[in-house]
Order: sequence, then structure tokens, then C-alpha cells
Amino acid sequence: MFVPVIMAGGMGTRLWPVSREHYPKQFCTLVGDTTMLQQTMARLAGLDCAAPLTVCNEEHRFLAAEQLRLAGIEKSPILLEPMGRNTAPAITLAALQATAKGEDPLLLVMPADHLIQNVPAFHEGVAKAQILANEGRLVTFGIVPTSPETGFGYIRRGERIGETGFVVSGFAEKPDLATAQAYLKDGGYDWNSGMFMFRASIYLDAIHTHAPAILDACKAAMAGVESDDYFLRPEREAFKACPADSIDYAVMEKTDRAAVVPLDAGWNDIGSWSAIWETQSKDANGNAFTGDVLQVSSKNSIVSAQKRLVAIVGVEDLVVVETADAVLVARRDAVQNVKEIVGQLKAANRTEHVDHRRVYRPWGDYDSIDFGNRYQVKRITVKPGARLSVQKHHHRAEHWVVVRGTARVLKGEETIMLTENQSTYIPLGEIHALENPGKIPLELIEVQSGSYLGEDDIIRLEDRYGRT
Repeated sequence: MFVPVIMAGGMGTRLWPVSREHYPKQFCTLVGDTTMLQQTMARLAGLDCAAPLTVCNEEHRFLAAEQLRLAGIEKSPILLEPMGRNTAPAITLAALQATAKGEDPLLLVMPADHLIQNVPAFHEGVAKAQILANEGRLVTFGIVPTSPETGFGYIRRGERIGETGFVVSGFAEKPDLATAQAYLKDGGYDWNSGMFMFRASIYLDAIHTHAPAILDACKAAMAGVESDDYFLRPEREAFKACPADSIDYAVMEKTDRAAVVPLDAGWNDIGSWSAIWETQSKDANGNAFTGDVLQVSSKNSIVSAQKRLVAIVGVEDLVVVETADAVLVARRDAVQNVKEIVGQLKAANRTEHVDHRRVYRPWGDYDSIDFGNRYQVKRITVKPGARLSVQKHHHRAEHWVVVRGTARVLKGEETIMLTENQSTYIPLGEIHALENPGKIPLELIEVQSGSYLGEDDIIRLEDRYGRT
């Protein structure tokens, strides 16, 4: 029995425009029909493990909770990092939580944004890692390389440990091509997967020895942890003092307990659009298409069309990604530089790197279908039984028209019920709330008008999701 620790932080800037700050790649459907987080959870099926402990950013908590619910995992704890501090502090928080009640489980640490196509081979690797972890080893999984990859770090195998793995002889940074080719020819090097298995107490002993400042800050943060249903919130100021470091730098490169289990399981870190192209089925010309796509005389390209028809003619080795508010066109060999576009968006104080046009909330979602000077139109969907916060606005009024379902509307001292084709008006400054009392999604059109229409013009007076 072990506890899976799912690392669901990170932003995935190289997969823009699908991956955004408020909707990063681990929550996106990129390969297959489910999200990367859901696929990570699904590959645990058949293993003798406890409910997973998910670690994610505070702003992604409702995304994580909803995707776990859709995966059939409810009331599983979600540990919320107050801010990003890299993998060593995140894993330390998880290890402290796992031992909080006096237990000392094995932990299987997995990033939520990796693809593993051969699940039985992955299960075999986990079984081997359990043997080593039970012997007190800090185990990492090394991916058996299939090419001289320059975008990954490498693990050098040392002497064999029984039939299960190897002592870690060393770690190597991302190499140049000649060095990567030498590693591949040598046969004793694996790609560094970022997956680990160890007993919680063994890891905590190692972090105490090699990075005591991280352990001290995490202990202080967990001493002040607050729980809200299944959300666990470490104390912010204490965690803010924590040094930022990866588990490799903080522990694995310094400990004498490191072991590696080679894993040949169709692994891919889905770190770029070219990586996605490699994993997808292709037509006779090497093209991989998703959505409404037409092509003429085009080769070795990937096209993802989310909202509109996309047509390509006479092109090769291209990436074309279309969303409701942005289109990316890049050469497949240049997609690592997509993050520079994200940097330009940030520098220009734009929002296309932060949110999609469709924005998800704990109660449902809204799609900004039109906007202009002093007005904005949204299509709002509220889940059955969900309720928006009791709130008011200083700068805008709102008109609501129900398209489908039933709405219970608080407006000042009055509560009214609206059904299909009925509407109401919320004056500027009026206290109001919207609730779906029915059993089907509530859909309505909201027309905002006023001098300022930003999302920060929301004064929440009461909120069941803890956002006041």
C-alpha cells in the first residue's frame, strides 16, 4: 500500500494558447479524450494504493476538485501551495501531511502532466520501486531513452541492486546533441522523469540533512495548516520564507540512498506541441489533426482547431493551434520558443496568457461572447445545485435572460424564480445572487453595461466557496 502524490502545479507556457495560467496543461485535454490529470489518476487503477494526495496552486483548487470528481475520486485531500516554490518544498508538504497522524507510508510522486502509454509496464516499474523504497532507498524512475534528446536531464546508472534497479551514479544537466548521442550509445543513461517513490520518513530525513531550511519552513507552514472541506491550506507567510529548489538539487544529487528504476512505458512529458504531434495518430502524410481541419498537399504538421474550421495548403512541419481568442502558427522545430510569446503578452499587460474566453468557476463557467465600449455579453452556465456569491458591483449593471433551466435570483430584499425566456435587471450597486435549484444546468445570457466591466469589480458579501 502506498499514497500517490499528484503534483498538479505548473503553468505549461510552451503549450499556449491551450494552456493558460488559470487553466494550465495538466487540466487540459491534449492527448486522448480526458485531461492529463485524469489520465494520471486513471493509471493508478489496479495498484494497491490509498486515495491520492493532490498538490496544486490555490487558484487551481476548484479545477482540481472538479476533475477528481469526474474521475470518480471525491473527498480526496488537495494540498494547496500558497505560492510556487518548486518540487522539493511541494513534496515536503505532502510528506508532512502523510505523516501527520503518525503513519509512515510509501509515497509515489507523479507529475500530473505526463503521458504514459503502456500502463502495465508502468505498474511493473512501480512494483520494482516499492521493493527498493521498502529497503530505505529514495527511488527515481529513469526513462529508457529512444533518441538523443537534448531537452531532458539524464540519470547515470551505477551498480545493479538485485533485479529491481540501480544505484544512481550521477545526474547530468540537459546536454548538447553530441553529448546526448554519447549517452544513447553508452546505454547506461536514462532520461530524468521527475517521478519518485520513497518512504515519507526517509525523504524527510534526507531533506533535514541536505536542505534543512526547506524542512523548517514547511514544518512551520503545516503547523498552521487550515482545512476547508478537503482543501488543506498551509500557512502562507511561513511558506513564503521557504527556499525554492527542485528535489533533484535539494536531495537526489546529494543523498547516498538514491536508486533508479529504468522505465520503458511509452513516457512523454508533453512539454511542447511537437511532443503532442509525436504521440498522435497521423495520416499518410504525417499530419495530426484535431477538430475541424482540411488540408491540401501538406505534410508532417499538427493542427488543433477548437472553435472554427482551419485549412492548410502546401505547408510542412507546421504547428497551428486555434482557440476562441488566439491562433498560434509555428514551425515544429521552433515550438520551444512559444514561451517567449507568453512573455510578450505579460509585458504588454494583456490577458490571453491568463484566461481563455471561457472561464471556469466552482459553480460552472462563463463565456465572454462579445464586448465593446461600456458593454459585455456573457453566456453563463451554472451547475445543478450551485450558487454564485452574494455580491454587488460599483461600476456596472446587469441584465439576465434565462435560456435553459431555472434560476433563483436574490435581488436586494426580493427572491424571484425565472424560467426559460424570462429575464431580470440588476441595477448598479444592488446586492444580488444567482442560484440553480434545478437538476439540469442553468444557462443564461448576461449583458453588462457600465463604466468599468473588470472581474475585480465584484464585492463578495457571502460565498460558499470561501472566496470572500
